[in-house]
Amino acid sequence: MKLLLASQSPRRRQLLGELGYPVEFISLGVDEHVPAGTPAADTAELLACRKASACPAEMIGDDTILVTADTVVVHKGSVLGKPADRDEALAMLRSLSGDSHEVFTGVCLRTHDDTLSFTERTEVFFAPLSEEELAYYVDHYRPYDKAGAYGIQEWIGMVGVYRIDGCFYNVMGLPVARLYKELKKLRQA
Repeated sequence: MKLLLASQSPRRRQLLGELGYPVEFISLGVDEHVPAGTPAADTAELLACRKASACPAEMIGDDTILVTADTVVVHKGSVLGKPADRDEALAMLRSLSGDSHEVFTGVCLRTHDDTLSFTERTEVFFAPLSEEELAYYVDHYRPYDKAGAYGIQEWIGMVGVYRIDGCFYNVMGLPVARLYKELKKLRQA
């Protein structure tokens, strides 16, 4: 079995590669606009399924499973996307500092004959961080490609995250244990 990962995320590429399956990487351009009224907890899976639907059927062979994913950070009911600039990154991190938030990763698996999708949820607890700490992180790590403006595997995760309830790898962008379980189901089907 071969996996086809449709993602530009270096973290997803790394995590999926470490599962031990042969992996190829592709890029799919999709509209990431979410209809008004979509519950925040459903956003990531909706986008993952939209990405899977955008892949031409001829790219998915009999021995191939397409993997698509999307991750959103939800704080007080609002989705925090990727920050556009330094000011937006700092504003997001200020809001997360000293509070908890949820990370949802939606995953869609598509074979030649079947599609399966799921969402994994992790709650993340941030310690209060000073303006200097937030600025240090943003200026040194430039988290503009990360939902919620942070990477848990980076400096801010080491000094700011004091607890998580759920899958650590989900916060990185791919719930690997759940994905492995679902891949096994697909292989046995």
